Amino acid sequence: MQDNELLLIKRSIKGDVDAFEELIKDYKKMAYNIALRVLRNKEDAEDISQEALVKVFRNIDSFNMQSTFKVWLYRIVMNTCLDFKRKKKIVTYSIDKPLESDESEILQDIPDNSNNPDVIIQNKLESQMLYECIEMLDDDFRTVIVLRDLQNLSYKDIASILSCNEGTIKSRLNRARKKLRDIITNKLQESES
Repeated sequence: MQDNELLLIKRSIKGDVDAFEELIKDYKKMAYNIALRVLRNKEDAEDISQEALVKVFRNIDSFNMQSTFKVWLYRIVMNTCLDFKRKKKIVTYSIDKPLESDESEILQDIPDNSNNPDVIIQNKLESQMLYECIEMLDDDFRTVIVLRDLQNLSYKDIASILSCNEGTIKSRLNRARKKLRDIITNKLQESES
């Protein structure tokens, strides 16, 4: 943990709102992106990411510094999203309801440096299909795919966020990738038919 971050955490624990704002400024977008990936709705993601940040502020005195602040915050965001889904009994994927995502979000996640319009369109379509396929995964599988493959977290950090061991994360990720591969294969076969 960086000295500046540690200082901001200590000041935040004492109730310094300005220090807390400085502490989370680089994490706000990350919190929103995680919530959007889990909830697939912009308004819900905005509300839940804000709710999670409020929880972080209210509970920052319980941060024990055994993990990084980033991992601790990820855990709170994920738990807040999962609690919201349980309360609302959200169905995360429906064939009748397309993903609520605009083009800019897709291009943000999978950047394309090519100026070729055909390549840009093809990449956009592939990205959209990938996100649709990820949405078809069970929550446990989708969560590890999002945290590892889209957010690039380490196995150790994911294990800490999900409160399980690294072996479980590796196993779950392996099964999730296999399931995702099967979903993509089936979707491609359907589109060729």
